[in-house]
Amino acid sequence: MTKRYAIILAAGQGSRMKSKKYKVLHEIAGKAMVEHVVGNVEKLSPEKIVAVVGFGAESVKERLGERSEYALQSEQLGTGHAVLMTKELLADKEGTTLVICGDTPLITAETLDALFAAHEKAEAKATILTAHAENPFSYGRIIRNAEGHVERIVEEKDANEEEQKVQEINTGTFCFDNKALFEALDQVGNDNAQGEYYLPDVIGILQQQGEIVTAHQMAEFADSIGINDRMALSVATKTMRQRLNHQHMVNGVTFIDPDTTYIDTDVVIGNDTVIEAGVHIKGNTVIGSNCLIGANSEIIDSQLGDHIKVTSSHIEGATVQNGSDIGPFGRLRPGAELAENVHIGNFVEVKKATIAKGTKIGHLTYVGDAEIGENVNIGCGTVFVNYDGKNKHQSIIGDNVFLGCQTSIVSPVTIGDGAFTAAGSTITKDVPANSLAIARAEQANKENYAKKLPYSK
Repeated sequence: MTKRYAIILAAGQGSRMKSKKYKVLHEIAGKAMVEHVVGNVEKLSPEKIVAVVGFGAESVKERLGERSEYALQSEQLGTGHAVLMTKELLADKEGTTLVICGDTPLITAETLDALFAAHEKAEAKATILTAHAENPFSYGRIIRNAEGHVERIVEEKDANEEEQKVQEINTGTFCFDNKALFEALDQVGNDNAQGEYYLPDVIGILQQQGEIVTAHQMAEFADSIGINDRMALSVATKTMRQRLNHQHMVNGVTFIDPDTTYIDTDVVIGNDTVIEAGVHIKGNTVIGSNCLIGANSEIIDSQLGDHIKVTSSHIEGATVQNGSDIGPFGRLRPGAELAENVHIGNFVEVKKATIAKGTKIGHLTYVGDAEIGENVNIGCGTVFVNYDGKNKHQSIIGDNVFLGCQTSIVSPVTIGDGAFTAAGSTITKDVPANSLAIARAEQANKENYAKKLPYSK
């Protein structure tokens, strides 16, 4: 099999984005555009991937890491010049090289594989990835001869009336015989209005040499769009999310309203899980089977087991095991670890705490920096006072403990197995197992005193 290589053009500033962020780092469904492109290219198992970087080079390198090698285009002198920057890394290689823009996140691995296959089957020196556009305005047109072979690419501004009617357009993605590519690049000039070196000029040079140049038309025009402004970004984002939701439904997940459900690229969801409207699931989240994710919940970088119910809640950086339920209006913050059959009720917040199986935290409670045992009942309004203004402190609650309503646990304290705290207590010392801790002022009743108060009737 012919060796494959890939060049990803990611050096443009993207001024039309009107952003301080480097263009190819704008995100779609939880990943930067260039990450989508690299991910699709990686599925083809190329020998080498080279990203051409310029503006924001360090940010791109930080995002992609060792998934790519890098070539620097310090001056933005056109796409041909950008590819030429990879000469030191690729020019001596035998094989086929894909050139693709880093702002085309919708082109799939299947489309790229088909492009490679068409190129290799035709034994061409260059193959252009094309698409059928209902409205081809602003795109370069693919002009074919009577036999259907590519004659040339005509840009919009240079097209005559007949050529403007052509609906097959250049997507800006190409396959080249690698050595032919670099030999032709040395002949590309910059005698044009912009003074730049254009990659499509390689096509004309190869044709003048009598080489075979072909075109492969992709199935969906939408897959070809490059992201140059915020409008295109929104269109691509919508398309990507529709694809992702469709694939989850194919895999057995129920979406009550797919149009208002937002799932990131790397999210995994088990079958027979139901996702209600307005849900956002982000990052590296895994959700098991037979779960219910209720309307307007947000789950980020979390691991949820099977048979879990989330009702209008926010979960981030948490682990929830089988059979637990959260909400309504619960919040699990990073480091929250819930075992099986834990109940987190309304307006309960958990941060950096482990909660063992069967424990119930019903309402209006904050649990931070704690280890909670099995079958604990934490009463309404309980607060773990874990911060002294400088440091965080941890408390440990044993099994079968009952914390009365409005207990304040002033960390660090340990409460032994089977202990109780009286409602309204402020616990500042350890509580032995099976003890009752009462830490509140003694009640005193002043009989008939209320009649002396000015507001008494």
